[in-house]
Amino acid sequence: MFSSVRIRLTLWYTAAMAVILILLASVTYFVIRQNIRARGDAQAVELADTFLSTVNAEMGESTKPDSVDYGVAAAISEHRFRDVVFSVFDPQGTLIGMSEWFPEDRRHSEWKRDALVAPLRGVLGAPEPFQSVHFAGRNYRVYVRRFSFAQQPATLVVLQSLFHQHEFLETLAGTFAVVIPVTLIIAGLGGYFLARNSLSPVVAMSEQARSIGADNLDARLNVRNPDDELGHLAQSFNSLLDRLNVSFERQKRFVADASHELRTPVAILCGETEVALGKEDRTQAEYREALRILADESKRLKRIVEDLFTLARADAGQYPLSYSDFYLDELAAECAKNMRTLAAAKQITLSCELNGEALIRADEALVRRMLLNLLDNAIKYTQPGGAVSLRIDNRDGVYDLSVTDSGSGIPADLQSRIFERFFRVDKARTRKEQDGGGGAGLGLSIGAWIAGAHQGKLEVTPSTSEGSTFTATLPKQPPAG
Repeated sequence: MFSSVRIRLTLWYTAAMAVILILLASVTYFVIRQNIRARGDAQAVELADTFLSTVNAEMGESTKPDSVDYGVAAAISEHRFRDVVFSVFDPQGTLIGMSEWFPEDRRHSEWKRDALVAPLRGVLGAPEPFQSVHFAGRNYRVYVRRFSFAQQPATLVVLQSLFHQHEFLETLAGTFAVVIPVTLIIAGLGGYFLARNSLSPVVAMSEQARSIGADNLDARLNVRNPDDELGHLAQSFNSLLDRLNVSFERQKRFVADASHELRTPVAILCGETEVALGKEDRTQAEYREALRILADESKRLKRIVEDLFTLARADAGQYPLSYSDFYLDELAAECAKNMRTLAAAKQITLSCELNGEALIRADEALVRRMLLNLLDNAIKYTQPGGAVSLRIDNRDGVYDLSVTDSGSGIPADLQSRIFERFFRVDKARTRKEQDGGGGAGLGLSIGAWIAGAHQGKLEVTPSTSEGSTFTATLPKQPPAG
C-alpha cells in the first residue's frame, strides 16, 4: 500500500495537517484559558472594589467598634451572586461576615456555608492576592484583599467558582476532539482525490511508456498540458524517444550495412577457395592468382573489421587519446608523401601547402589516420588527371586542415549524411565491387570522430560539381579539464 505515491502523498499531507490542527487547537485552548482566567481575576477585583465601596458608604463617618461589622453586613446583603462568596476576616482570622452560597452547579447546593470557612481562612496569609483552591472535588479562584477603615484592619476574600470556566473549556476541548478528526478525514479524502487526479497523467504516461518497445519506437506520450511540470516531463521523455529512435534506426542501418560490406569479401574468399579446390590439376599461375585475390580480400576484410572495432571503442568511450607535442606541417607533408604513389597511379596531381610551422598538442597517431583517410578518400573519388591539394591554415588558436579534390562533388541534399557509417552518395563515388578498390564507407566517420575527440570538427565546405573540400578544425592545445 505504501508503495503508491498517491497514498504516501495523502499520508504526508494528512500528517502535516494533523500537526498544524493540533498545534492550532493547543494554542487556541491555551489563549482562551488564559483570557478566561484574566477576565475572572479582573471581575474578582471589580467585585472587591464594589463590595468595599459599599462597606465604606455604610460605615460613613462612624468610628464605633461595631461600625465595620455593620458595614460588612450591609454590603453582604447587597452583594448576592451565584458562585461568588464574599467573606471578611479580622487580623486574628475571625470571621466577621460571609455571604450566602448560591452555586450554579445544583449538585453542590447542599454545601453549607460554614464548610467554606476553613479553606478560606487558609489563604489569608498567602503572599499573592490570587490563589486557586480545591474544595469538595471542585476548583475555585480566591482573591484576597486587605483593607482598613477607621484604623480597623480586615481582610476581604472573594471566592469564585470555576465551574463555568471548566465547563466551557471542556466543551471547547471536546469540540476540538471531534472537529479535528472529522477535518482530517475530509482532508485525507480530498488529498487522495487531488493526488489521484494530479498523478493520473503520470499513470497514463507510465502505461503508454510500458507499451513502447523496439517495434513501435515511433509512438509518443500524450501531452495534456505542455506548460506544466508533467507536460515538461512528457516532452522530455518524447525527446528521449526521438533520440533513441534515431540511434536505433542508425544502429539497424549500421548492422545491415556492416553485414553487407562483410558479406562481399567473405563471399569472394569462399568462392575463390572453392574454385581453387574444385580442380586438382591447376597451374602454379592459377594458384598464385587465387591466392592474390584471397590476400586482397583478406586485407580489405581486415581493414573493415579494424575500422568497426575503432568505431565500437570510440562509441563505448574506451579509446583514450595519447597527447604529445608535434609539428602538424611535418605530419601533413609525410602523409602527402605516402599518398603520392597512390595518386600517381591514377595520374592525379597531389600538392601540399603548409604555410609555416604548425606546433600542436594532440594524438599524433589519430591525426595521421584522419589525414590519410581524407587524402585516400579524395584520391579515390577524383577522376584520372585530376588534382588533390592539402592545405594548413593557422587562425585563432586552431588549425584548419583542408583537403580539396576535383571530383564530381556531393549533392547538397546529401552532404549532411556523408559522415554516416557506410553511407555512399552515388555510383560515381562508390567502390566498384570488382576492382577491389575503395573502402567500406567508414573513413569519413572515423575522421569525424577523431576531430570531435580533439574538441574540433570535420565538415565539407563546399562541395560542387567541380569538386569537394573537407576541412578538419583542430585546437592547438587540448581544452582544460
